[in-house]
Amino acid sequence: MRDRYTFGATKGGAGIVNWDMFLAPYNQAVDELKVKLRGMRAQYEYGSMHSPIEFVTGRVKPIKSILSKAKKKQTPHNHLECEIQDIAGLRVVCQFVDDIYAVVDMLRRRKDFGIIEEKDYITKKKDSGYRSFHVIIEYPVETIHGEKMLLAEIQIRTLAMNFWATNEHSLNYKYSGQIPIDVQSRLKRASEAAFLLDEEMSKIRNEIQEAQVIFRHKYDDESDDDS
Repeated sequence: MRDRYTFGATKGGAGIVNWDMFLAPYNQAVDELKVKLRGMRAQYEYGSMHSPIEFVTGRVKPIKSILSKAKKKQTPHNHLECEIQDIAGLRVVCQFVDDIYAVVDMLRRRKDFGIIEEKDYITKKKDSGYRSFHVIIEYPVETIHGEKMLLAEIQIRTLAMNFWATNEHSLNYKYSGQIPIDVQSRLKRASEAAFLLDEEMSKIRNEIQEAQVIFRHKYDDESDDDS
């Protein structure tokens, strides 16, 4: 998996010589996976069916974050590719909790990458209150030097979980990972409130989906009238 020209001697040992070159395949993987995951959503729309995917985002981890995580895990630079699983990260956001598991099932059936690990933080949330489903995949990228297998992380969560996680991430950044106890307590209460919202919305899922179909048809009809 390692390219010999990507690593070199530094004062602290093996280090990244050319970050652009090292991260280029990860950028390519994120771009390709975003297209593929959004394509899954589009197929539902073409069939006028409820899509379990609301939207998809992706990013390559910033260099500073990679180095920080490597230091925390005591990962040498020449092991980054095999030990840091989320350098390439995708996020799939869903309307309902059941949609999360529908997306996971679709990912399991795909033949263009292999799943090497699943982490269900929904049925077993983190102590912080964090909920999401993580799928670690091994994805093949075609480079000028041939095929390269990369690790990527796909996070699947509801809109409510995403709202909570985004704010928790901001607070972690503000407090350098040392969020005050009172704020942690409020975050945990907010996490439970968000999950209660997900549960309540799931109970009226059929009504919501019927309303969305009616709205979509009305919008399509109005668009035809305007053309």
